[in-house]
Amino acid sequence: MTAPEDVVAPTPRGLPAEVARRRTFAVISHPDAGKSTLTEALALHARMISEAGAIHGKAGRKSTVSDWMEMEKARGISVSSTALQFNYRAEGSEVDNVINLVDTPGHSDFSEDTYRVLTAVDAAVMLIDAAKGLEPQTLKLFQVCRHRGIPVITVINKWDRPGRAPLELLDEIEERIGLTPTPLFLPVGIAGDFRGLLRRGADGAAVEYIHFTRTAGGATIAPEESVTPESAEVREGEVWTTAAEESELLSATGQDHDQELFLAGQTSPVIYASAMLNFGVRQLLETLVALAPAPGSRKAVDGTPRNTTDPFSAVVFKVQAGMDTAHRDRLAFMRIVSGEFERGMVVTHAQTGRPFATKYALTVFGRERATVDTAYPGDVVGLVNATALAPGHTLFVDKKVEFPPIPSFAPEHFALLRARTAGKYKQFRKAIDQLDSEGVVQVLRNDVRGDAAPVLAAVGPMQFEVVTARMLAEFNVETTMEHLGYSLARRTDAASAEELGRQRGVEVFTRSDGALLALFSDKWRLQYIEKEHPKLTLDPLVAAADN
Repeated sequence: MTAPEDVVAPTPRGLPAEVARRRTFAVISHPDAGKSTLTEALALHARMISEAGAIHGKAGRKSTVSDWMEMEKARGISVSSTALQFNYRAEGSEVDNVINLVDTPGHSDFSEDTYRVLTAVDAAVMLIDAAKGLEPQTLKLFQVCRHRGIPVITVINKWDRPGRAPLELLDEIEERIGLTPTPLFLPVGIAGDFRGLLRRGADGAAVEYIHFTRTAGGATIAPEESVTPESAEVREGEVWTTAAEESELLSATGQDHDQELFLAGQTSPVIYASAMLNFGVRQLLETLVALAPAPGSRKAVDGTPRNTTDPFSAVVFKVQAGMDTAHRDRLAFMRIVSGEFERGMVVTHAQTGRPFATKYALTVFGRERATVDTAYPGDVVGLVNATALAPGHTLFVDKKVEFPPIPSFAPEHFALLRARTAGKYKQFRKAIDQLDSEGVVQVLRNDVRGDAAPVLAAVGPMQFEVVTARMLAEFNVETTMEHLGYSLARRTDAASAEELGRQRGVEVFTRSDGALLALFSDKWRLQYIEKEHPKLTLDPLVAAADN
């Protein structure tokens, strides 16, 4: 695979037109629902790659181009978020839309990284397994989307495999999360016998039958054939009739698309698909272009909106090192909020007030990179060697602005980390500082334990595996890890810290952002201390499991 050239082709139409042709979204789901496979399929349909590979975590199988870590390839999972950018021209359109797709980790251990990504997108694609329906991680991430007002397009994936009835899955969506599903396409053929899609009209009537033909291993775009409803009934018989009747039934219950309700987060357009076979993938791209919102204004810390036509501003949502083993650089992903970005421009770092030069700016496709000279609101741009930047930081020119920080999730797992060799202490400290600034884990310290053995705090234990793997691969530091007997944390203050430090089963630490965290052995210990010392400050953190 080669890096795409001129991923974003600037046109002389002006800033508002550039904003209008952009779509920035994330794909969210439970693990194994097919997120990385869908990402690959979208890139394939956008002609970014010539052949798709699917993740199965088995020897000899290909890994998707967006999963670049060796750990990801070995396990067949996505650990880090990856930003992909490509052009896509919808059928019958003369405009090349610029698609910014942020592929997120699905494993619950990395939900904090996904949360950061959701601060940078304008829409989300919620991927649901046709056999399993709504799963815990999907539900959790949907609630984040709802909280942030992000409209959701639903894709019911893996329709080429045995699964549940299509209307049963729609009922589950409405009953469990209160989101009214409004299918744009219905499957022709039961789950496991995916023949094609019925395209619904505004009133629920069948408009078109899209018949798919399988390709070898789903490695190339599946050929499509457009068939009239009349011909489809003759060709497919009962399975077509069933799909047409279900479409009319949905219309009778008011489950037709309404753009205002979709943007308000009350309804969700639905597409049935098989990312593995590339069935329904073009339909998803067409839907994103037609229905997903273009970039809009964003509120600053003081509540004032920063409009897309205001001077340049951007928010950093992800920092990642080790993406290019040849250069060992550090890449900060920023979502442009307003104005036009030009490579080389000097911007101001809101958190420090210092100037920041943007000499090296890239679009990123997996491990492949392309220099970007110009970018617009909605675009995701990587800044190389941005050592001063961290997730949640703001960059701007001219009119000062600072966007709200990205909150840290409540950690549930805690471990002590040490370097195996004392002579590696300098590299050890450097590695810890880097991983901390990237947000791979939260790093906690106090005077009792000192700097030689910091405490790592994580949402899930797999984050610790990423730390030890990267310490060895990128810094050549072997480490030992000792898990600690704490299971939850609360934010506290200096006035409460002294009393908390005297309590059994409690330890107070300072996080690298300056926050004071009190760690508790279990929820019963916390409840006892809250009862005995009601005046102590013990505030829950974001997404605390015991809330």
